[in-house]
Amino acid sequence: MTPRVALIAHDMKKDDIVALAGEFAATLAQCRLVATGTTGARIAAAHGLEVERKLSGPFGGDLQIGAELAEGRVDVVIFLRDPMTPQPHEPDINALVRACDVHNVACATNLATARMILDDLKLRLGRA
Repeated sequence: MTPRVALIAHDMKKDDIVALAGEFAATLAQCRLVATGTTGARIAAAHGLEVERKLSGPFGGDLQIGAELAEGRVDVVIFLRDPMTPQPHEPDINALVRACDVHNVACATNLATARMILDDLKLRLGRA
């Protein structure tokens, strides 16, 4: 089964997620990728990865991904959050992270955890 990976980043973390996607481009190329609007566009443009784009986060992209996650269609969430900047759609963000907990889906909200999850995914795909 091909893993489906969701990629989301707040504005101040978009450069970080684009760099992370470049670091793991070979691994992510073996996955089905879904992302919020701007994040997905930036990753696709920078690395040539195929990314299914949802709405931007403030317009419901987080909720769209959360709905798919609840239906069992997302295996991993990488959500680089900016803890220093208040987010007007914070309830949507909390709902997505909570959905990961409820449905036992791996969720990284910072680079250290994202790298650990992607390193594990790389090993698993290498054995596939």
